[in-house]
Amino acid sequence: MASESGKLWGGRFAGSVDPTMDKFNSSIAYDRHLWNVDLQGSKAYSRGLEKAGLLTKAEMQQILQGLDKVAEEWAQGIFKLYPNDEDIHTANERRLKELIGEAAGKLHTGRSRNDQVVTDLRLWMRQTCSKLSTFLKVLIEAMVDRAEAECEVLFPGYTHLQRAQPIRWSHWILSHAVALTRDLERLKEVQKRINVLPLGSGAIAGNPLGVDREFLCAELNFGAITLNSMDATSERDFVAEFLFWASLCMTHLSRMAEDLILYGTKEFNFVQLSDAYSTGSSLMPQKKNPDSLELIRSKAGRVFGRCAGLLMTLKGLPSTYNKDLQEDKEAVFEVSDTMTAVLQVATGVISTLQIHRENMAQALSPDMLATDLAYYLVRKGMPFRQAHEASGKAVVVAEMKGVALNQLSLQELQTVSQPHLMFLAKIQVWIVSCP
Repeated sequence: MASESGKLWGGRFAGSVDPTMDKFNSSIAYDRHLWNVDLQGSKAYSRGLEKAGLLTKAEMQQILQGLDKVAEEWAQGIFKLYPNDEDIHTANERRLKELIGEAAGKLHTGRSRNDQVVTDLRLWMRQTCSKLSTFLKVLIEAMVDRAEAECEVLFPGYTHLQRAQPIRWSHWILSHAVALTRDLERLKEVQKRINVLPLGSGAIAGNPLGVDREFLCAELNFGAITLNSMDATSERDFVAEFLFWASLCMTHLSRMAEDLILYGTKEFNFVQLSDAYSTGSSLMPQKKNPDSLELIRSKAGRVFGRCAGLLMTLKGLPSTYNKDLQEDKEAVFEVSDTMTAVLQVATGVISTLQIHRENMAQALSPDMLATDLAYYLVRKGMPFRQAHEASGKAVVVAEMKGVALNQLSLQELQTVSQPHLMFLAKIQVWIVSCP
């Protein structure tokens, strides 16, 4: 149990910790988010101690009832934190002792905060992945529904930000939806690797007291058990994978946001954001700014930074647990909150977006059918390289004449280079057939 200093580790020390160091060392400001899963893990561990004969049934029931009371105080917002509560584990155990007395000191038998905290984090992240999966599915479904409803709308497709070929608006939507389906698959894979139980690893060398890890695994509904106690308490691969998943998902969302920002400008005027996802200017009354999309684009950088920061922390650590790993939780909590907000805002943007069909149609021009002309010639027997050149020269002639590609006469097409003259009649047939 905690020493007179209130620290779980205080027995070895004389005197008090410098107040600045105490604050520097504390993580309760953010790891309090783990209160529920910490209690969940402690309940399972108390049952494991009872099964191993290290707690009587009466002691286990006393601990379980005390933990329920602690959970009730957290849920009602009346749990009181004290200065000596350096982390969520200390706070919960301190309160448990206040409620049930010395029996609380048996709860930590054979358990270290090293395996306790990583168990808590895995439990919390498992829940978070399920929540984010749901938000991501809703966004993908909104995109698919919109693509189906507006399948017949045509607008220019772009490469190098230059008009390339006519495409369906639905094709653009689904190009981003497909990327997000890969993100959904990746998140499920990350969640599977998160769902591995480290509890029972102790600080470094395992638990020698006969606590049944298979029992703990079943109690906490984990899918597997960690294989090595040294690795179990120190590895944060699952955190790095989650942060990378978020970084890649944000990359896809940022690219979609960038497209929509461009399409919403007066220069394109293909789409218009709902007022619910726009803001105005404090100076220019006419402005309607796509702040929702710009913030999605900018949040990507924050997520990337958290991923890079964790990797920099991990790459220089010696074996087993080091206090550097305390930094993992802030990164996970912040990125989880960011992803939750971004996915919901993106869903709102997609669901309420207005498209300007007429402007999309007007942006289409016959020269964008140059590729189709080349394909037409290929079907008539011309090698593709010659067809590509002939079509390109036809575009040049049209530009020189100041007319659309499908307005060229057979006589005007005589200026196309000699090797392709045999195909001019076929080009003319294609031109005549163009709308």
